[in-house]
Amino acid sequence: MSLAVNLPIILSAAFIATASPGPATLGIASMSVGAGRRRGVAMALGVVTGSLAWSAAAALGLGAVMLANAWLLEAVRYAGAGYLFYLAVKSAWSAFHPQAPTLGATDVVTTGEAYRKGLLLHLTNPKAILFFGALYSVGVPSDAPSITLLVVILAVGLQSTLIFLTYALLFSSGTVARGFARIRRMFDGLLAVAFGYASFKVLTAHLR
Repeated sequence: MSLAVNLPIILSAAFIATASPGPATLGIASMSVGAGRRRGVAMALGVVTGSLAWSAAAALGLGAVMLANAWLLEAVRYAGAGYLFYLAVKSAWSAFHPQAPTLGATDVVTTGEAYRKGLLLHLTNPKAILFFGALYSVGVPSDAPSITLLVVILAVGLQSTLIFLTYALLFSSGTVARGFARIRRMFDGLLAVAFGYASFKVLTAHLR
């Protein structure tokens, strides 16, 4: 079966976008080291769900609809910037108050909540709209059959799942958790800066 697409190139572009440090990977790392493997995996699956949602939306042309309606894209942009700023403030508070719960503290985050955090983090990421919009508009012909779109969605989704779960498993390991306990305040401070910077970039980015 010929897919009429260069799947290796599409997966390579998706790998770079997914594996590179960003709000999603930082959130998964924080949840994993602060709340353990189970909640880290739950957050990773939430991020994957959000990624699949944007991927399917772009494949069905909904990404183009959002790009054509500026107010929709702006709504996502402000929601994303606000959520990232909230995570920055929470991480900063934890850095300055060692007894305060971290972003992924076990006593305040259930598995379901961890999943929802990951889902919300990715659904409010306007960069995901642009990435998947470009991926499908450039890498997939406009007349591609449904089976081709399905294969691309599943392939990108599977790769994203493996990447995000790897982050969750890596940062929830005993060695990393013990190291985190010693540098918790520094880690929370770095998270505050990273989330704050990401919020600023999303708020000031030219998305059109």
